[in-house]
Amino acid sequence: MPPALSAPSTAAANVVELRTRDAERTQQEILRAAMHEFAERGLGGARIDGIAERAGVNKRLIYYYFGGKDELFLAVLEQTYADIRNAERELHLERLRPPDAVRRLVSFTWEHYLAHPEFLTLLNSENLHRARHLKASSRILEMNSPLVQTLGEVLERGRRDGVFRGGVDAVQLYISIAGLAYFYLSNNHTLSTIFGRDLMAPKALSERLSHITEVVMGYVLRD
Repeated sequence: MPPALSAPSTAAANVVELRTRDAERTQQEILRAAMHEFAERGLGGARIDGIAERAGVNKRLIYYYFGGKDELFLAVLEQTYADIRNAERELHLERLRPPDAVRRLVSFTWEHYLAHPEFLTLLNSENLHRARHLKASSRILEMNSPLVQTLGEVLERGRRDGVFRGGVDAVQLYISIAGLAYFYLSNNHTLSTIFGRDLMAPKALSERLSHITEVVMGYVLRD
């Protein structure tokens, strides 16, 4: 049995714990501020001074915790991907009937993108840079959605049950679901202007989700 900590040792341990919590809290504040700065201004237009001001910290702390702007941008990307992956795990598609599981994935993807426009903007920035930050990430394997494997299992269950057609590639389907939502939302300003419609009006958004769902279900369901 380890000896009980003395009062000074306990106090020192408490100080270390508080400092650790403060450091973690500060890093989260910096990440939140950086996400908004990068989403509004892009990687090229974002400034460390602006991020520090948003976070209410000295900019030296940003360099201390993250190294520089590129490293901070990668940390923001990793955090946004981690957030969506964590949310995907909560869907529990394996518990649903195959058609309900696919519909749930479609609605989740749409709702997540709609609620987090900064995610789409960050993706746009990273694609402009040919994913050079993600390629340098040590967490890249974590970003390969575990949902794809689950989706593959859902498709196979549906095929065995006789409700889904065979030969549907889970990766292709996942990309199609994401793409149908991503393109509409990330290009809504130009598309609204070209077609003379407010594509972000509540009725238009509801119609778009219905359309995506019908397209995807029409593809996976057997004739």
